[in-house]
Amino acid sequence: MTEDTVTSFCAPWWARNAHVQTLWSHLARRTRRPPLRRERLTLPDGDFLDCDWLDGNGEGPLLLILHGLEGSSDSVYVRGLLQVCQGRGWRAVVAHFRGCSGEPNRRPRSYHCGVTDDLEIIIRHVRRRTSALCAVGFSLGGAVLLNWLAERGDTGLAAAAAVSVPYDLDSAATRLGQGFSRLYQYGLLRQVKRSLRRKAARYGIPALPDLACLNTFRLFDDAVTAPLHGYRGVNDYYAQASPLPGLRRIRVTTLLIHALDDPFTGSGCLPRAADLPAAVRLEAPPHGGHVGFVYGRHPWAARYWLDERLAAFFSPFLS
Repeated sequence: MTEDTVTSFCAPWWARNAHVQTLWSHLARRTRRPPLRRERLTLPDGDFLDCDWLDGNGEGPLLLILHGLEGSSDSVYVRGLLQVCQGRGWRAVVAHFRGCSGEPNRRPRSYHCGVTDDLEIIIRHVRRRTSALCAVGFSLGGAVLLNWLAERGDTGLAAAAAVSVPYDLDSAATRLGQGFSRLYQYGLLRQVKRSLRRKAARYGIPALPDLACLNTFRLFDDAVTAPLHGYRGVNDYYAQASPLPGLRRIRVTTLLIHALDDPFTGSGCLPRAADLPAAVRLEAPPHGGHVGFVYGRHPWAARYWLDERLAAFFSPFLS
């Protein structure tokens, strides 16, 4: 399958709704995870990051995969892409953000859309083991990747992709507080709070606020994310960590995939043509939900376009 045959996504008759697209991929898809080898990286501040490796051909090309908020190598969209890599004989590595690999991280700080220093450590580490490195990030992981690409300029990456990214964090926080999207906000905040409580019980976190009162991302980011990571408040965090302002500085060949009906962000926060440099291409189909993009003639024969699109995009660099 060539790249040209998969650049246009068309939602099927049974999945034209954004929430069906979003929830089907996460709840109905059954995908096994290939065998992975775990490696732990010790960070300069005494914390750690875990990387799960899909080993393949020697020192050949490598795909770095960055998960979304509270994701991991067990996330269904990560497993799907790992299966693609395994089927094509590609090497891949899933980099977990702090506290996302099944064990609480040791330091009070965690991860967020603007935390690029940990990604720099990961990329330096894995780049020594490959002849060519590509990277893909989903949702929050895509935001981190885009911020890193904008900061670094000449990165040494062969190509990059970012899927369903919250380009403007303020707009995304507003969208998640509206209508049915509030259920996604509730579910994600529940996971984030659970992880934070686990870490607090094990290591202790100074001046942790009452998490039960923080029922929106804006409140949580203002009370927890911003102060833990040195921002002056939620507005400062959203302004500095949103990927949108830095997109025009990206020089690496980069594919952006974002559905116009994404219930996590909406179309209002998408970059315009003037925001994109020559190296960056945006594909924004009208349907697809958040990290969804399910198609197929019938629900019982569903297929997952993201796997095919990303495989076609990265094939010239990884084959």
